[in-house]
Amino acid sequence: MASKLQQLQSKARQASQLVVKHGTPYYKQLLEENKQYIQEPPTVEKCNLLAKQLFYTRLASIPVRYEAFWKELDYVKHLWRNRQELKVEDAGITALFGLECFAWFCAGEIVGRGFTFTGYYV
Repeated sequence: MASKLQQLQSKARQASQLVVKHGTPYYKQLLEENKQYIQEPPTVEKCNLLAKQLFYTRLASIPVRYEAFWKELDYVKHLWRNRQELKVEDAGITALFGLECFAWFCAGEIVGRGFTFTGYYV
């Protein structure tokens, strides 16, 4: 256990040295590349204003997203009613989408359990 702790400390020390060595130039480069997104003056008041603008803009977009959701749902209902005319490509895409949703569900379950696999002894 002590050797693992020393090994972890060593890796943490290496990581912090890497951040000290390369962190400042990377930070400056990142700010320079994205200066068009920086609001002047960079104050707490400006941040609060931007946060409120973001919140209320997202709140105002709910009706648009609500309508888009119902349009998508109507499209799915139309496909379901006319499923006899469904092409193999459309069925394959639907199956892959369902598989992807299931995989994300499984990944979320694993993450929620703290990255443990229950029922498996590895």
